[in-house]
Amino acid sequence: MILVKDVYRAINDRSPFSAAQSWDNVGLLVGDEDWEVRRIYMALDATDEVVEKATSWGADLLVTHHPMVFSPMKRIVAGDFIGRRVISLIEHRIAYIAMHTNYDTFGMADLAADRLGLVDTLPLEPVEAPEYPRVWFGVQKGLDEGNPPVGIGKTGMLPKRTTLQAFAEMVKNTFGLSHVRFFGREDAPVERVAICPGSGKSVISLAQEARADVLVTGDIDHHSGIDAVANGLSIIDAGHYGIEHIFIEDESAYLREVFSEEVEIRTEPFAEPIQIV
Repeated sequence: MILVKDVYRAINDRSPFSAAQSWDNVGLLVGDEDWEVRRIYMALDATDEVVEKATSWGADLLVTHHPMVFSPMKRIVAGDFIGRRVISLIEHRIAYIAMHTNYDTFGMADLAADRLGLVDTLPLEPVEAPEYPRVWFGVQKGLDEGNPPVGIGKTGMLPKRTTLQAFAEMVKNTFGLSHVRFFGREDAPVERVAICPGSGKSVISLAQEARADVLVTGDIDHHSGIDAVANGLSIIDAGHYGIEHIFIEDESAYLREVFSEEVEIRTEPFAEPIQIV
C-alpha cells in the first residue's frame, strides 16, 4: 500500500523540499501523510478546474508546481476561492503536495536547458542547497564526484551561433507553444543563453553579468524588455506557463517509474492560459 508520505519521500529524493526558497510554501499542504494513494493528479496550478478534475476522477493526491496555499490563511471558507479549493480537497479526502522552488533548484532549469541543447551550463542564480538529491537526473546523470553547483535558472552555450529570430522560433517549437515574444533585433547574434523558467524579471541583471546574448523567461514588461536591450541583452518571453509546463510530464514520468503499476497517474492536459486573438 502506497501512502502520501511515500510519495512525499520519493519527491524529496529527487527535489529536496529543504532546497526551497525561504519565502516559498512547499510540501504537504493539505491532508494526512498516512492517507492511502492509488491515484495521483499532476498539474502546474491547483485551479478550480484542476481540483474539479481531480475530485471527479477520484484522485487521492494532487501534486502541483505552484503552491495553491501561498500566503497565510486566517480562515478557510467557501466564499474564498482558495478556501473552497481546500474544502473540496478535504471533502474528497485528497491530499495536496506543492513542489515549487525546490523543483526549480533541482529539476526545472536543467530540464529546460537540456531541451534547448545548451552545453557548458552553470546556474544563473547559484544557491546553497542544504540537501542534495538522492536521485540525479537530466543533464546531471553521471556526476559521481561531489555536489555540482545548483541554483535558479541556467546559463550555457548553443552548439552553433544563430539569430534571435531563429532562436525564438526554436524556443516556441521546443516547448510546443503557439507564440513567444522577443525584445531585440531579429538579426542579433545568439550563442550564450540564459534561461529562467517562470517569471524572470528579477534575473535580468544576472543574465547581463553572465554576458548572455539572450534571456529566455516569462512575465517581462515593456520597460524591462527595452531597458535590457539597451544594455545588450535580448529577451525571449515565452510566458510563465510556456516553459514551466514541462514540470507536469517530467515529474509524472518520474513518479510512474518509482511506483510502477502501484499508483495510477493522470496529468492536466497542455493548455496555454493566455489566448491570442
